[in-house]
Amino acid sequence: MKVSHYSFIAAGVFLLALPLNGATAAEIRVGYTQDASTLDPANHRSRISEGIIRNMYDGILARDDQMLVWPELAESFEQLDEVTYEVKLREGVLFHDGTEMTAEDVKFTFDRLTKEGAMGGETSPRQSLLGPLEETSIIDAYTLRFKLANAWPVFPRMLPFQEVVSKAFVEKVGTEGLATQVNGNGPFKLVEWRQGDSIIMERFDDYYGGAEGIAPVQAAQVDRVIFKIIPESASRVAALLAGEVDLINELPVHAMARVENNPGTKVLKTLGTRSFFILLNNTQPPFDDVRVRKAANHAVDRQIIIDRILNGLAVPINGILSPQSFGYNPDLPVYSHDPEKARQLLAEAGYPDGVDVVLDAETEFKDLAEAIAASMNSSGFRAKVRLWERNALRAHWDPKKPKEREMYFSSWGSGALDPAGIFMPVLRSDARGNRSGYSNAEVDRLLDGANAEPDQDVRSQMYQDAQVIVNDEAPLIFLWLPQDIYGANSRLQGWMPSGRGIIKLHDAYLE
Repeated sequence: MKVSHYSFIAAGVFLLALPLNGATAAEIRVGYTQDASTLDPANHRSRISEGIIRNMYDGILARDDQMLVWPELAESFEQLDEVTYEVKLREGVLFHDGTEMTAEDVKFTFDRLTKEGAMGGETSPRQSLLGPLEETSIIDAYTLRFKLANAWPVFPRMLPFQEVVSKAFVEKVGTEGLATQVNGNGPFKLVEWRQGDSIIMERFDDYYGGAEGIAPVQAAQVDRVIFKIIPESASRVAALLAGEVDLINELPVHAMARVENNPGTKVLKTLGTRSFFILLNNTQPPFDDVRVRKAANHAVDRQIIIDRILNGLAVPINGILSPQSFGYNPDLPVYSHDPEKARQLLAEAGYPDGVDVVLDAETEFKDLAEAIAASMNSSGFRAKVRLWERNALRAHWDPKKPKEREMYFSSWGSGALDPAGIFMPVLRSDARGNRSGYSNAEVDRLLDGANAEPDQDVRSQMYQDAQVIVNDEAPLIFLWLPQDIYGANSRLQGWMPSGRGIIKLHDAYLE
């Protein structure tokens, strides 16, 4: 089908492309793992989709490569009290159809994100990303206020994930139309979406330039951007090496040497924001016993797997948070690889002869899952791997249903680098991402308290205290935080990977 400052700072043809300083520019082609699920900014929970959408839409605030937050569509952003924030919009920002963005569009956008049934009768799946946002009110044509039901210090850090849409355009095409049509305010406008094949964009010449704190402030550097959908890793690498694309995401570790040794390509990498762990079924034997869960943590030799399979491009973690996250506790005890300790703990838990377990994993993680199982097998566990298609596996581990399976190789992203985006959904009792069935009243109290605590030092300590409890109770096997790895044309300039985990090409060009 074809379809045409705050805690930011205060709290197929190859053409030569150059920066837009009077020279002409050509195109950048991206080999991308997946197609967007939608082009509607309010109707997904996918970083893959966000990476495409963010090239065509901007947000009130934006995050730079150092993960600092800056005003983008906002001229200024100010916290008035614990629950009230005021934003003054830039004047003269245009949507792609030439109409000016005003406070009406921003209010419409956030009402559509937060109000029940506001998205064509459906409720936005991104509603929870705005927490207790209760009301968005217009002060004048370029000024709004956000009112929260209760204090939620993470609110500004969640705004870079929300893009502003045109009220008039959505009312014209409806939610169904917005899934495939774009009238954005970002650096590129949609030319064509060939679903399953490619998304073609061209420079929006009347772009206001982007966040003033994120240089350069100007129109996009190239005429066109094409996201070519290439799910298979070997095909993406081959396309890069052949010069058919200029940038690929999810470069496999085993292909890094080929890309580095090729004279026309390079490897780009950065520490990601996705924590990897093994979910343990805390509700049934054998993992309802903390001694078995601790034994499992001692059974896995994380470092050898990081070194041999991940090429050393990951850091081990002893909880769920990234070392770069707000509230990270650097003093958590380490579960060292200790087969003897693991067997001792299993014997104490009533399994002197070891225990049979099955590790579920998605097909793409076959090598890692098998390495983990082999590591456990030397420590009193008899582990087998079962591979699944993603949706089928997640259905078995639905947080709302009784848990029957034992272990799940899993992960969770934390793009805001705040515990509210990962600790709360994965480990709070009955949370939307709590697939392990873990429940601890004191952890819940600490998480709930930190979620509304305005004092950042107190808030950080609450999260650190909660991490101590979780580390001791070991509801998961704590694994690692890997680097995100990209392959690129050696001439690609103006773009570097960051913890944002998206490919936004506003500043990119080919030398």
